[in-house]
Amino acid sequence: MPKFKFQLKALFITALIMFLFPFCKGESDSDPSIDLTYQDITFPYTAASNTVFVETNMDWTATVSENWCTLSVTSGGKGNTGLKILATANTTALVRRATITITAGSLTKQISVKQQPSDYIGFTQNKFDIATAGADFSVGITSTSANYSYSIKADWITLKSTSDDKTSQVFTVAENNSILSRTGFIAYQAGSYKDTVIVTQAGKNAYIAPDETGMSSSAKMLASKMYAGWNIGNTLEATGGETAWGNPMITQTLIDSVKAAGFNAIRIPCAWDSHLDDQTTYKINGSWLARVKEVVEYCTKANMYAILNIHWDGGWLENNPTYAKQEVVNKKQKALWIQIAGYFRDVDEHLLFAGTNEVHADYNAPSTENITVQQSFNQTFIDAVRSTGGRNYYRNLVVQSYNTNIDYAVSYLQLPTDVVSNRMMVEVHYYDPWDFCGEESGSAKYFWGRPYSSLGISSWGQEDYVDQQFGKMKTNFVNKGYPVILGEYAPTRRSSLTGTTLTNHLASRAYYLQYITAQAKNNGMVPFYWDNGGTGNNASGIFNRSTCTTFDRQALDGIKTGAANGTYPF
Repeated sequence: MPKFKFQLKALFITALIMFLFPFCKGESDSDPSIDLTYQDITFPYTAASNTVFVETNMDWTATVSENWCTLSVTSGGKGNTGLKILATANTTALVRRATITITAGSLTKQISVKQQPSDYIGFTQNKFDIATAGADFSVGITSTSANYSYSIKADWITLKSTSDDKTSQVFTVAENNSILSRTGFIAYQAGSYKDTVIVTQAGKNAYIAPDETGMSSSAKMLASKMYAGWNIGNTLEATGGETAWGNPMITQTLIDSVKAAGFNAIRIPCAWDSHLDDQTTYKINGSWLARVKEVVEYCTKANMYAILNIHWDGGWLENNPTYAKQEVVNKKQKALWIQIAGYFRDVDEHLLFAGTNEVHADYNAPSTENITVQQSFNQTFIDAVRSTGGRNYYRNLVVQSYNTNIDYAVSYLQLPTDVVSNRMMVEVHYYDPWDFCGEESGSAKYFWGRPYSSLGISSWGQEDYVDQQFGKMKTNFVNKGYPVILGEYAPTRRSSLTGTTLTNHLASRAYYLQYITAQAKNNGMVPFYWDNGGTGNNASGIFNRSTCTTFDRQALDGIKTGAANGTYPF
């Protein structure tokens, strides 16, 4: 055959093949597909089997991950094939799981296999949400043993009935009279196998309509009514109980004595975490709430103002301004303040709430994380109190700067949003200079201020520094409508000194108290002296709390003189 005819024939055949190729393409080269009748199988603890139909468009293979589970075939062709799955008896007390993998070309699908243990109990439903009013609910039970046991882990859940064949039980949930939701458990056991039914019940609606009765004062108006303040330190905030840190129980006589000495406002540091009935719901013990209310009423009966807070309280809030702790701390903060606010809702404007105390990760400048989280604690506090309504809707509330530091307040504090205007105050503390106010080592300074400069004072923190720092609070907060609570200030008393050194130290200390108190008021800051109840060396007690008499007249006179000399700018 001539060469050109041969080439022409070859080209013709090639073109014909290319033309016909799409129509002659074999199914084995199509996209793979796998269809399964089941992809989840549960076996009882006994030996058992089940069949899954595998439909594919090409050859397939099957593998299984556990040797207690076997397959009738491990491969097949295109079409529909029955794959029998067999499980040996489970003689353990554990659930067994296996995975079967079907592969066809590049495609895989899996079948999950679970086998119950030899001792087994299960439920048709294991979580129940019950309304506040209470209700009955039924638990459907599947068990390998009719002699399973159960235990109710909540005193508000009771068994009502059990079916004759023990395949169901009916329980009754009592009404929830708390404003907090609550969670209970019913623990079941069959042999060594255990499982739990969870019951959650909603709390009562904490909110009532706003009530402005007895709540007419704005933040500035109320601050102007507080002449001078005093802390019941180291008492209700003592973890372990009111007297755990050495102070006697608070009495009406003590509060009346404080009032007679010239104070008309009391700050009540308070612990709550060590008085919880339930660390899951954060329910506060009723007797503790009643005791705190008794102390608040000592103040209001004396026509004094009171600030109630969450103090150190073991550090759960104070020491944790971190993203890792933010959610759990805010959850607890919300639960506690809803209860506290609800319990004290009927008290008029003589009672203020303060949400935190000295929140800090350390004593260095805060990070963005520290500030963000600390201020979320402030917002949670505001929202929780307002959510209870009534007089709390209008109550004056106090929020703190990071570590109650003045410079951190000026640099970082962003005030929370509030549903009501002009009902918020800011709180800072003042212990500067620390070598005079708190240092107990050899570097301590025993004197402060210009009149005592020749005796050896700190190189910083004198009168001009006080003026500067307090002036910052006036410019940044008071002038913008937010009066300030100077929640703590006190120079420690070094009563172990002797002779003229002691005489000059006590005089210098009284001068400090006079100056701080006056300048606080002049700059719109309500002064609250920190009294820890101690009357020995390195303490700050003004009153003998056992006799309810004045112990440190010189310090008291310094505060009274300062309070009389100072004038609020509002």
